[in-house]
Amino acid sequence: MNVANQTRVTEFIFLGFSGVLYLRLALFAMFLTVYLLSLMGNTLIIFIVLMDSTLQTPMYIFLGNLSFLEIWYTTATVPKLLATCLSQVVTISVAGCITQYYFFFSLGATECILLAVMAYDRYLAICSPLRYAFLMSLQVCLRFSAASWIGGFIAPLLPTILISYLNFCGPQKINHFFCDSDPIFKLSCSDTFLVEALGYTCSSVVILSSFLLTMSSYGNIVVTIINLSSREARKKTFSTCASHLTVVTIYYGTIIFAYVRPPAKYNFTMGKVISVFYCVVTPLVNPLVYTLRNKDVKKAFRKVLARKRLLLARHMQNI
Repeated sequence: MNVANQTRVTEFIFLGFSGVLYLRLALFAMFLTVYLLSLMGNTLIIFIVLMDSTLQTPMYIFLGNLSFLEIWYTTATVPKLLATCLSQVVTISVAGCITQYYFFFSLGATECILLAVMAYDRYLAICSPLRYAFLMSLQVCLRFSAASWIGGFIAPLLPTILISYLNFCGPQKINHFFCDSDPIFKLSCSDTFLVEALGYTCSSVVILSSFLLTMSSYGNIVVTIINLSSREARKKTFSTCASHLTVVTIYYGTIIFAYVRPPAKYNFTMGKVISVFYCVVTPLVNPLVYTLRNKDVKKAFRKVLARKRLLLARHMQNI
């Protein structure tokens, strides 16, 4: 398409969730509550892991990384989502849109890789307990953590660079609450075949490979659990892994539906609804599921509270 005589778009307008004012206000209240709970829950996990030395083991280091990631993952999209619920005109510059696209997909790719690493860590702990300390030492754990972040931020780099070279000549309305890939491609007046194919390939490779590795780890865990002689041990181990597997299934199920498919099959209305699950809901569910049934975290939380109360009591005595 010839773009020489067309006006270059410098900003986009998010449509978000349309509807009457009271419905949008109800969505605002719901999304804001979930967002704040997610921030508090994930921040609390990071705080407990940092404050209690007994939790500074590979399992909880990975969990701390996941919580830190979830804080930024939700912050990349939810503020704009909240703004679209309060105002019918919410804009973002083209450069800001591309930046949001990059960080959203970088953090999403990092989460996929990190979930696979966490599943592998549980596989080693349950299936090879005698060699676990050697196979998953603190040094190996830190390398896995660093590799998850580096790999996640490299994955969408080339598609983002190609998107930055696209021309946008109008319309400028994005039928979404953040700069997702398909809405951006639909607004471009350039040929998007190459960047769409590359983006589709990158997302499919990252999502499916990490999903298969995660399922493989949990599959081996289930086999090991079945072979445990103690019924109580089977029940305890399966209960913990089942909750983890539930979160993983929900997260991967939504992102596979959203991104592992031909671009022509994208439905914008359905895309927005599905996006709420992996942008808003899952970051809240993760800290709850990974900690509610964890006795070590509960014990560490009580220790931290007791320590803070003791310090407060001493401070009050000195006044």
